Amino acid sequence: MSVSGLEKLDVWCKARDFAVRINKDLLPLLPAEEKWALSQQVRRSSQSIPANIAEGHGRFYFQDNVRFCYIARGSLEETLSHIVYAHKVGYISESLYKDLAVDGENLNRLINGYIGFLKRSKQGANEPGANYTVREESADYIIEDNSTPSSDSNIE
Repeated sequence: MSVSGLEKLDVWCKARDFAVRINKDLLPLLPAEEKWALSQQVRRSSQSIPANIAEGHGRFYFQDNVRFCYIARGSLEETLSHIVYAHKVGYISESLYKDLAVDGENLNRLINGYIGFLKRSKQGANEPGANYTVREESADYIIEDNSTPSSDSNIE
C-alpha cells in the first residue's frame, strides 16, 4: 500500500483534512496552560482518525479494516468531545465550534458508510488463512456460596 492508494480513499482524505484543520484552526487558540493537556489530547485524537483508517486499509482483510475504523470513529468522538469542552470554556468561538462539529458529523457519516461498504464487500475474505479462528478452551469456574444465613432469615 502507498500514499497514492490512501489518496483514493475519500474517508481517509476527509479525516486527514479534519486533523489538519484541528491543528491549524483550533490548537493556536488554546491558552498556554493547555499546551500539555488539552492541546496534546486533541492533537493526538484528531491524528488518530486518519492513522487508524490507514492502518485498517493496509490490513487487506475487511474484519481488521472494520476494527480499525471503529477505533478511528472512537478517536473522532474523543476529538469532538474536546471541541465541545474548548467551546464551553470559551477557548474557541461559536462559529468555529459549529464548523468543526459539522465537519465531525460529516466525517462520522463517511466512516460509518465505509464500515458498511467493508462489511458488504468482505474484501480479503478469500485470502489464505482468513477463515481461521483462534479459540482457547476456557477454564470452568467454580462458584462456591460461602455466605452464611443471617439471623434475619430465620424469622418466623
